Amino acid sequence: MSHRCSPSRPNARPGGPGTDLAAGLRYDRARSRRAERAHAVLPPDGHVHTQWSWDAIAGSMERSCARAVELGLPSIAFTEHADFTRWAVTPEVAAQIRPVRAGRVGPDGRFSPPPLEAEAYLACAARCRDLFPGLRILTGTELGEPHWHSAEVRDLLSRGGFDRVLGSVHSLALNGPRLVDHLFDRLGPDGLMRAYLDEVLRLADSSAPFAVLAHIDYPVRYWPEGAGRFDAAAYEDEYRAALGALARSGRALEVNTVVPLPAVIVRWWYEAGGEELTFGSDAHRPGVVAREFARAAAMAEAAGFRPGRYPHDIWRRGQARVGFSAVTRD
Repeated sequence: MSHRCSPSRPNARPGGPGTDLAAGLRYDRARSRRAERAHAVLPPDGHVHTQWSWDAIAGSMERSCARAVELGLPSIAFTEHADFTRWAVTPEVAAQIRPVRAGRVGPDGRFSPPPLEAEAYLACAARCRDLFPGLRILTGTELGEPHWHSAEVRDLLSRGGFDRVLGSVHSLALNGPRLVDHLFDRLGPDGLMRAYLDEVLRLADSSAPFAVLAHIDYPVRYWPEGAGRFDAAAYEDEYRAALGALARSGRALEVNTVVPLPAVIVRWWYEAGGEELTFGSDAHRPGVVAREFARAAAMAEAAGFRPGRYPHDIWRRGQARVGFSAVTRD
């Protein structure tokens, strides 16, 4: 897969990002002025993937920056995947893996995710900071099951340069391990949700070096229609246990907007003593950066969380709004 972060891109829009440095600066400033006139300040997007994440086929760091400027975001965090779990995959899934990944399915039937090319990724982020000086750009990584892979995680983070580190659960150590979305048939929706939240609790209770828990509602993305509407209240005990452990650890909770996070979970986070809240689109393509952020911010405010002193700050509990509009209404 090409990870190009070059000074120019073929067929770039005139005046758009990626043509040259001067054009990128002009684009950045023009977009910033338009955003200021619109008085639309959304929360920072703290969870975005680009071409440097192994599964972001349509990702682009430059175009994601351009989209953030267009929306008037104060900052964006590129949290590229670092997955060390080797997932067991069925022959059918193995056959569907893109040719460039086919060689990563071993004779044992397990898929090894490609490593994060940290140095090249960080260099690309540095160049985007030059192209978009009005946008605060954070580097970062999303660690999959970091409590299972302490040595590998320690080695990656020892290289430095990561501003935002997310911790997440994508798989369960069951007959594999296997990705969560491949386990609905085996465990059933109810059993899978409880097993997932139990693993999230173990992650939150661990000493793994991450600052933000990503997508605490991850299985809901794949919730079967036949299971009826997802009801967070059915798993209140499991959610409260995981949120309590996360709050005691001093880490932040992410409001992930791939699917609407039930408002009650944010309220449980507040009641658990959670201090900080971030927002993440989990975008794997530029067009969905900051998706549904106005609605998510309104929900967070209703639960008692507030923007910080500066627009790029992490939101905190009970902190007064200072000098800017946190959300825009449809």
